[in-house]
Amino acid sequence: MPTTAPKEAAKQALKESVAKPILLVAAVALIDVDGRVLIAERPKGKHLEGLWEFPGGKLADGETPEAALIRELDEELGVDIEESCLAPISFASHAYEDFHLLMPLYVCRIWNGTPQPREGQKLKWVKPARLRDYPMPPADAPLVATLRDLL
Repeated sequence: MPTTAPKEAAKQALKESVAKPILLVAAVALIDVDGRVLIAERPKGKHLEGLWEFPGGKLADGETPEAALIRELDEELGVDIEESCLAPISFASHAYEDFHLLMPLYVCRIWNGTPQPREGQKLKWVKPARLRDYPMPPADAPLVATLRDLL
């Protein structure tokens, strides 16, 4: 006899996720000439502090993901990126307790400047096969497999 419990649980989860505001965030995997990926450690005092993430940030009202990345990477890392150098490769959709995060992930291999931590974060260049060695926020972690496959 079929049970409806899994279907009801799925419906309840959907209702709960719909009730949360959606937060739009864009992230980028900067890839250096050695094929390493830049990750940043979230500084103390921030939500999910101590976890490693792909650089990026929230979209302002009316801002495209590409424009947000250009702005955020200048502010956070002091690097200049052209929109044509950003290639979308995947996205994350994750329900946190207070909001639902939707985050496109881009790769970028060309930029001007040397990434410098401007907001108290630590930076590391990591080989794709080693990304799992760094604890990441729940939304970032699933994107690692996509990056490993791509690189």
